Amino acid sequence: MAIRYPIIAKALAKLPDNTVVDGELVALDEDDRPSFNLLQNYGNSSGPLLFFIFDLLVLSGRDLKDEPLETRRGLLEKKVMPKLTDPVRLSPALEGSMKELIASVKENGLEGLVAKRKDSVYQPGLRTGLWRKMRVNVGQEFVIGGYTPSAKNFDAMVIGVYEGRRLLYSARVRNGFTPVTREKLFKVLKPYETDKCPFANLPELKSGRWGVGLTSAKMKDCRWLEPSLVAQFEFLEWSGNHLRHPHFVAMRDDKDPRKVVKET
Repeated sequence: MAIRYPIIAKALAKLPDNTVVDGELVALDEDDRPSFNLLQNYGNSSGPLLFFIFDLLVLSGRDLKDEPLETRRGLLEKKVMPKLTDPVRLSPALEGSMKELIASVKENGLEGLVAKRKDSVYQPGLRTGLWRKMRVNVGQEFVIGGYTPSAKNFDAMVIGVYEGRRLLYSARVRNGFTPVTREKLFKVLKPYETDKCPFANLPELKSGRWGVGLTSAKMKDCRWLEPSLVAQFEFLEWSGNHLRHPHFVAMRDDKDPRKVVKET
């Protein structure tokens, strides 16, 4: 952090000695919403970079991990945050019912929620019933332009959207399928196989930081389809021309493939 984000490191240097906090880097877009894409490409944009602290593990050498969250948060607010200034901020606790909070997340186009029990201890590296991360996904239709095979049927669908007359690659999707649905969907895909790649923007030059880019090497594993099938997918967000965390929802036979475009 000291090398890539010196302004954050400088602000955190004001923490009390022998103090450890938990938090997250956030890059904001022009509407002051967190943007994973801007964070991933930080340095090529002028948006602000912030560090939100949401937990306190050690305070001046005192180990707090076995203290309840309510105690840790209280010490964080009283003993730590008064010493810090922008771009370091406190991630506030949200009040409201789950239904109200999820509605607010969707309305503001945010990623999701993290819910923690007030009496929970801090357990590094563990997913327990004491806290939950809940993504609130968006979704739309995509054209299925190919798949990667598995031993029995297929491993991932290769999907995209139209831009004018060009079909553009968006993602390879492995999630959302059960063994039964994979078997059924494979029978739907097979009749549309073709030797020609339908995507106008392939191959991509790089696989990218998260491996979603479809390079020439990776295209060798693909089986191409005529761009006639449409399905509904949910995903976290667009990151450039790629999807983050997409998963299959259902096939759609009520949508003209040529009218499937990137929704904003």
